[in-house]
Amino acid sequence: MAAIDPLTAGAVFVATAATDAVYVMFTSAVVARKRVPAASWSAIWYLLSSYAVISYTENAVYVAFAAIGSWVGAYASLTFLHRPPGGPPVGASPE
Repeated sequence: MAAIDPLTAGAVFVATAATDAVYVMFTSAVVARKRVPAASWSAIWYLLSSYAVISYTENAVYVAFAAIGSWVGAYASLTFLHRPPGGPPVGASPE
């Protein structure tokens, strides 16, 4: 098994954390029915996930870094987007 490159492991971690953060923003934009933001977040999501996939396919160990980064990204995003129960989704127009 090849040695783990700390720089690649860190880059995969950051890319997957960012990917999940962007995915949360994409989902929020979809729920709010904001087409341009949803499409923009979707494009960014695929760019980030492509980097992660290309990076960790050389060594399966990087999947663990991807999973950890994914968790951190989703957790951080939901912390940032925290709303009281029953509140409108981020990006929803106030009525």
